[in-house]
Amino acid sequence: MTARLANPGLERGPASTRRKGTRAALAAACVLILAACSSAPVIPPPSEVPLGKDTLNLLAKKGMQPGAPVFVRVFKEESELEIWKQRDDGRFYHFKTYPICNWSGEIGPKIKQGDRQAPEGFYTITPALMNPNSKYYLSFNLGYPNGFDKSLGRTGDSVMVHGKCRSAGCYAMTDAMMEEIYGLTREALKSGQPSFQLQALPFRMTDARMAQMKNHKWYAFWQTLKQGYDHFEKYRVPPEVVVCERRYVVNVVAQSRPDPAAMCPPLARPVVTAFTPLPEPQEISVATGSKMKGIVDPDNEPTAADVASAKAAASTAVTNAPTPAYGTGMGSPTFAGNQ
Repeated sequence: MTARLANPGLERGPASTRRKGTRAALAAACVLILAACSSAPVIPPPSEVPLGKDTLNLLAKKGMQPGAPVFVRVFKEESELEIWKQRDDGRFYHFKTYPICNWSGEIGPKIKQGDRQAPEGFYTITPALMNPNSKYYLSFNLGYPNGFDKSLGRTGDSVMVHGKCRSAGCYAMTDAMMEEIYGLTREALKSGQPSFQLQALPFRMTDARMAQMKNHKWYAFWQTLKQGYDHFEKYRVPPEVVVCERRYVVNVVAQSRPDPAAMCPPLARPVVTAFTPLPEPQEISVATGSKMKGIVDPDNEPTAADVASAKAAASTAVTNAPTPAYGTGMGSPTFAGNQ
C-alpha cells in the first residue's frame, strides 16, 4: 500500500516551488517581528530624557516655563547647588537646591592643574560646554580656566559639574540629580538662552560670614565675589561681569572688548530697577541626598570605608560651620548625610 502524503501538493511539487514557499514564510515572519519591534518604546539617551512629571509640576507651581532662562549658584561650604529660573517679570526665582554629593579641596580658588581644588568665580556655560557623552553620566564644563584665571596664570582643565558622585576638583552630583540639572539647563539653552552664568562661591556670602573670614588669605578675592552675590540677592538678575586688569569687575558693561590682563576699557554701569517679587510658594524646594567631601579618585568606585569617612568629615564640617543668615534670596537650610 502507498502511504498518503500529508500535503501532496507541496511535497510532490518541484524543489523551486518548495524554496519559494519557505522564503515567503520567512519574509512574513520578519514583517511580524519588525512590526512588534516598532511598537516597543524607544529609550532616549540620558542627555535627552524629558523632564520628569514631578519636575514639570514644580515648575508650573512656581510659575516657571521649562525653557525659561536659568542661573546656577554653587556653595562649597554648604555643599549645595541652586537652580534659579526666570519668570515673566524677567527676574530669577529659586527652583530647587541640590546637595553636592562630593567635592574636593578647600574653600578658595583653584590655582593649578592637579591641586584637586574646585574653582571659585564667575563662569559662563555655553552649549559647547554641555557634555551629553560624559563618562560621569552627564556633565557640563565650567570653562575653567576662564579669562580671569588665565590672566593670573592658573592652569587646569575639564572642571565640571557631573554625575557619579566622585570628584578630583569637580562638583559631583548623583546621577539622578545630574539628569534633572542637565535637563533644566538643556531646555533653557534649546529655547534660546545663549549661555547661563554659574557663580561658584566659597559659602553663602552674608555680611556676618564675611566678617568671620576677614583674616583669611582669600578675603580680598571673596570681597569681589560678594559683589556678585549681593547683586543677585538684591535684584534677582545675574550681574554682568567684565574681566580686565586681572580682576573681575561686577555689574558693568565694557564699551569695547576687554583684555583680561590689560587696563580696563571704558565701562558703563547698567541701571537695574528694584525687585518687586511676584507671588510664589513660601516653602523652599530642597532635594534630598548625601553630602560628602574628599572622595578624590574619579575613576574608581569608592569603598564603603571611603564613603563612611567622607560622610563623617562632611557632617563635622557642616556642624562646625556658622549658620548663615539668609537675605532677600531664597537660601536653603544646611543639611548633611542621608536625608
